[in-house]
Amino acid sequence: MKLNFLQQAGAELGTRDSLAGRLTRTLIVWVGGVWLLCVLGVVWYVDREINHNFDSELVEVSHRMFDMAVRELDKLRSERGETRTPLIAPPQLFPTDAVLYQVVDLHERVLLRSAESPSNAFDVPLAAGFANAEAWRIYTVRHPSRDLFFQVADPLDERRTALNRTLFGLIVPLFAVLPLLALVLRNVARTELRALQQLAGEIAQRSGTDLRPIGLPGLPQELRTVGDHVNRLLERLSQALDVERALAANAAHELRTPLAAARLRLQTALEHELRRDDVEAALDALQMLGHRTEKLLQLSRAESAASLTRTKTDLVQLAGTVAQEFWQDPRVNERLSLKVPDTEPPVALGDVDALAIALRNLVENALRYGRGRVVIEVMQPCTLAVRDFGPGVGEVELRTLQQRHVRHSSNRAGYGLGLSIVGTIVEKHGARLELMSPPPGAATGFEARIVLSPA
Repeated sequence: MKLNFLQQAGAELGTRDSLAGRLTRTLIVWVGGVWLLCVLGVVWYVDREINHNFDSELVEVSHRMFDMAVRELDKLRSERGETRTPLIAPPQLFPTDAVLYQVVDLHERVLLRSAESPSNAFDVPLAAGFANAEAWRIYTVRHPSRDLFFQVADPLDERRTALNRTLFGLIVPLFAVLPLLALVLRNVARTELRALQQLAGEIAQRSGTDLRPIGLPGLPQELRTVGDHVNRLLERLSQALDVERALAANAAHELRTPLAAARLRLQTALEHELRRDDVEAALDALQMLGHRTEKLLQLSRAESAASLTRTKTDLVQLAGTVAQEFWQDPRVNERLSLKVPDTEPPVALGDVDALAIALRNLVENALRYGRGRVVIEVMQPCTLAVRDFGPGVGEVELRTLQQRHVRHSSNRAGYGLGLSIVGTIVEKHGARLELMSPPPGAATGFEARIVLSPA
């Protein structure tokens, strides 16, 4: 009966499988179940108390009436003499509340019985204490000086009636309050989950063109955590889209010229029956195209920072690896030198591959734009420096060197990407890029420093 009622209440609360409906139904089932367990516990306790009280009354009545019953037995014996049949005491003043008792001797022979007692009420073994018959609770006590027992009977129906009244009084309010409780819980659930609906609405409004952070003040702690995770996800998506757009823009800008040059050279070579000069010019154009493509991929990776790790990096070993790559070219071997500290090698926290890309770009720029020798220097505490002794740049040019697609003069055929890649990698590492022209203590030249955090 209770289960059917709860199912009907749950069906009335919400036909849709909403979180508020599920929460309401769950709360009703748990509250009703806990209430029912409490009712059973109270009934068990009340049953003990009822039995204890009724037993206490039986004991008290038996002790009070034993002496009166003995006097009544002696009186009837003096009037009627010894008989084999039980003597019947006179009817009591209030028959409906009469005490049912009998006096028994040691041989279980009934000597005296109250007028209201049925003949089968005391069908229990003769022993002091409590015993239960089919419909009676019997208490037996022995006389302190005579060989007599006094038995008092109490109907068990009175105890069951008192217990049923208590159980009815506890369960009826439960079924009366459950519908009201269901309405209250449904309203509370809907009110408390309104913030979740607002959060869902804000998330639904976001798209590829709108990746603004979600701002909903007053959210509970659990939803605030969800909102923070969603905002971080939106931030990563925004960064990914920015990298994608930047890669597309850079590719459109940077690859247009070398592609046109390669096509023009190959067309010229075909028109002139593949002359060696034209083929070599086409190969140079394709080499320039591959070089620019590599730079674009490096820039895209640096801007995404998706694969950057944070490990302990030996800067001396890193600089030596990059320098070794350039020393394999005979044209560079004479110009490039490496300078490392005499003390313990500095160790920084960063991505080895990304830092190698940044250092390689600085060396390429120095070899292309500088004159004479180029120095890679590892300095304490955690600094990588690349220095050349060329003409350097002016103060105005120094401020725009990290901008993409900028040419400062016709004789500086840079791509505008090298220092931009370096700046992006340094920024993702939380480091610092310092540009100086001329280097400290020199009259001309250019120096770039990557200042990293110690591990």
